[in-house]
Amino acid sequence: MSESFHFEAVDMLTVGTLGPKGERVFYLQCMAEGELVSLKFEKRQAAALAEYLERVLGELPEAEEADPPDDLDMREPVVEAWTIGALGIAYDQEEGLVILVAEELVEDPDDTGASARFTLTRPQVRALVTRARAVVAAGRPPCPFCLRPLEPSNRDWCPCHN
Repeated sequence: MSESFHFEAVDMLTVGTLGPKGERVFYLQCMAEGELVSLKFEKRQAAALAEYLERVLGELPEAEEADPPDDLDMREPVVEAWTIGALGIAYDQEEGLVILVAEELVEDPDDTGASARFTLTRPQVRALVTRARAVVAAGRPPCPFCLRPLEPSNRDWCPCHN
């Protein structure tokens, strides 16, 4: 069974990738309590997470905020703890904190996977949204017709052009 993580005070939570365009592997990476945790996930999960977190922030009551963190580069070594299957968001109204929960992807429905819980401030969430969008947008451009990523090996030609 994989290790679970629960961090109340997150120093850094970011989205990053390893590998060339078209072969990038996406990670949600956290530094907290002297520990570095890297969880693999999909590009679509990163995009959906950013979109949903932005909506959540827009619905929260006004609050005084500090400056968002500015160094969201992934840290080395990137060692995958496990692959994310599901993501969930909660809001601690009393503390004004956003809680991100990741659950491990498991093959057997009878297996219980690991989980990770990250407690974040609003500035950390805003920075995560910005970073996730930038990382997702840095990939291959989409075909203007079918919106699938263009393959550089095909000189950006898409089969849907036929």
